[in-house]
Amino acid sequence: METADLPLVVGVDGSHYSLQAVDWAVAAAARHGVPLRLIHASLWERYEGIAPAADPARPWELIRDEEIATLAAERARRCGPEVKVCAEVLPEDPVAALLRAGRDASGLVTGSRGRGELAALLLGSVSLAVAARASCPVTVVRGGEPNRRGAFGRIVLGVGETAGPSAATRFAFREAEASGRTLEAVRAWRAPAGEVTDELLLEGDPVRAHWARAERTLDHALRTPGRDHPEVTVHRETVEGTARKALLHAAATADLLVLGARRGHGHAVGLELGRVAHAALHHAPCPVVIVPERV
Repeated sequence: METADLPLVVGVDGSHYSLQAVDWAVAAAARHGVPLRLIHASLWERYEGIAPAADPARPWELIRDEEIATLAAERARRCGPEVKVCAEVLPEDPVAALLRAGRDASGLVTGSRGRGELAALLLGSVSLAVAARASCPVTVVRGGEPNRRGAFGRIVLGVGETAGPSAATRFAFREAEASGRTLEAVRAWRAPAGEVTDELLLEGDPVRAHWARAERTLDHALRTPGRDHPEVTVHRETVEGTARKALLHAAATADLLVLGARRGHGHAVGLELGRVAHAALHHAPCPVVIVPERV
């Protein structure tokens, strides 16, 4: 959500989960002063003729899709009268349509599940594919109602191995500033048994050495964004254990979990979502935003 004139794009499919995404996105669009673009993509033309149409010029599938988009737009306007809203029906594969829309968007927003036969899965295939491949930040709206409506006033940032501030770190600071929320930066660390390095030998205490390394990583990640956003209250936490466990625990009382995901080049584009991001997208108790990190 870096450029004020680019819309926030929401994928809608008529499901309860996509309407939760609309509600979340309306608040985010109002907070950042950006328009909202609702997209319902469907390949119904591929199946035209399965059921008779009352009006051959307007197949029932098209009428249904237009109704889904219209109802979502009406809901968005009721929730945020000040937000400029447009809705579109696109005869495309949903993943392809959202990825294309994301090239000219401040961010993409999806629900955690869809309305098809696989809706009972922990995470819908569209949401996962979009989060893994989009060129802009992708928010998957999931978790409990207090988390989705921002009842806790906390944003959790997962800090990975980095030599300095990442795109995810900058995103988290901007979001914390715009929303007036506290930012909690979490860095997990572990001390593998039997590990021997020059750094550990110099430190003398392996546990202290790993803790000190985690502290330095947080320092490097937060220093510049903290200077650029001095009004943001930041809490730092180094946690012994796995990143997955530490972040899911912290997210229980958070409004948003922010994670970076590496984006490669060429044939590797979008193939490096990472185990921690996968776990968060499937199990986090709050909305999750995946921010592309260029490598």
